[in-house]
Amino acid sequence: MYLIDNLQYANWSEKIFRQMQEGGVTAVHVTIAYHETFRETVANVETWNRWFERLPELIFHGRTGDDVRRAKTEGRTAIFFGFQNPSPIEDDIGLVEIWHSLGARFMQLTYNNQSLLATGCYEADDSGVTRMGRQVIREMNRVGLVVDMSHSAERSTLEAIEISERPIAITHANPAFWHPARRNKSDDVLRALGQTGGMLGFSMYPHHLKDKSDCTLASFCEMIARTADLMGIDNIGLGSDLCQDQPDSVVEWMRVGRWSKEINYGEGSASDAGFPPMPNWFEDNRHFGNIAAGLMEHGFSEADIAAVMGENWLRFYDYNFGPADG
Repeated sequence: MYLIDNLQYANWSEKIFRQMQEGGVTAVHVTIAYHETFRETVANVETWNRWFERLPELIFHGRTGDDVRRAKTEGRTAIFFGFQNPSPIEDDIGLVEIWHSLGARFMQLTYNNQSLLATGCYEADDSGVTRMGRQVIREMNRVGLVVDMSHSAERSTLEAIEISERPIAITHANPAFWHPARRNKSDDVLRALGQTGGMLGFSMYPHHLKDKSDCTLASFCEMIARTADLMGIDNIGLGSDLCQDQPDSVVEWMRVGRWSKEINYGEGSASDAGFPPMPNWFEDNRHFGNIAAGLMEHGFSEADIAAVMGENWLRFYDYNFGPADG
């Protein structure tokens, strides 16, 4: 079975990469930019290149679906790059193709706030995808850089689904019917995503879970089952949003970046300023098997469990990571 986690932002270390191997994790989409400029994100790529050079028996840079198959055969983990904000393309549409050539495969059009491309989920008014956003989506479609709307507002997300000629992804979020966090998605968004061949990656980040850190595995699997009924079993997977071993100071960077002098608590309040504890059934990359077991207990077939755990993402990678005419 392929095991693909389509979003992590851990404090990377050899320990974590060995946990990936121990847990049989075939591929991980990692965040290499929140608010970074082009050159700052290149520096993050340089850091990853050093990891790849130092630990080739554990990880390598993935670019295609076939790299996932190679990782499975070789007992390694393929690492795919993505951005949680369009800041690495600055205001230059030509950088979309440059970033694809450097190995980026996902880009969010916005991270919580209004960007040059679309509106984030924390803005009071959602003006939708912008003029530049429409052009950037077209260019992303052309080169094979996937549109990600995980932190985007409702109208912007629905417009991105409509504008994009290729399926988009919501790499890490949950349905709002299960837990009404601002980042979680409405039934309308989920239906539109499923009808166009898009993908939803279920998040295990506590602020996106019913009962937060106390969320039970049974509740999480019930949510997956209800979402499958809404948007189709072929359009769902995992996007854990695992931020393992990160210091609490990183939350400030994620939420504040350069745009504010004030602390912004995002999903929580001042009492939730740091990273919340993960649910006890998913604390690191060795625990994906708990989800598979929970789905089996809930009554999912072996084929449907394999689809959710990784095969759906692999099919999406195959179709969407290359040029539009490829």
